[in-house]
Amino acid sequence: MRHIMVLNAKGGCGKSTLATNIASYFASEGASVALADYDPQRSGLDWIDRRPADRPKIIGVAAYEDGLRHAPRSADFVVIDAPARTHGTELTNLVKHAETIVVPVLPSTIDMQATSTFLKELQALPRVQRKEVKIGAVANRARDNTLIYEELDEYLTKARVPYIAALREAQNYVRAYTRGLGIFDLPEYLAWPDWQEWEPLTAWLRSVRSQP
Repeated sequence: MRHIMVLNAKGGCGKSTLATNIASYFASEGASVALADYDPQRSGLDWIDRRPADRPKIIGVAAYEDGLRHAPRSADFVVIDAPARTHGTELTNLVKHAETIVVPVLPSTIDMQATSTFLKELQALPRVQRKEVKIGAVANRARDNTLIYEELDEYLTKARVPYIAALREAQNYVRAYTRGLGIFDLPEYLAWPDWQEWEPLTAWLRSVRSQP
């Protein structure tokens, strides 16, 4: 069983959108997938409740209640949607459940500053220092040809974690999310630009580079 966590202490950076799309990607590839929602707002679980019955099944786990106790042992992948404002002991305990951590970062000065502080805390954790978990950063909701995206691109290029992919701000994410879908559930004619942007991230998640 592989555990992939989407994590950033900064709220509003698109963790749930990224987590649901990672889950839908692996489900579309034929894997058995569970989505563990640690956020009491239940964004991930509400997404699963809206998911059409004719789409690849994703099992929801209310991790905010009792952790991963009820995650199915038969799952190939458990995608963990982590809560915001996670620090200290809570962060240490949360990271124990992951082999791979994806950190989404928005193109804003506030988000970059907050992520810098968060990454220092994350990288100081014993489990990370022992290389028992791999971390990758993703530029999220990026807009090409804007100064703030150029700043984010430069920031992540220089960051002390692998910079995996840049994902554009697109209505496809909104359309899919409100219907319980991921972009990999959308037709190719509509979603192929997003699929291309995801290729570096999905390739990394499948590779040994993202695993301890």
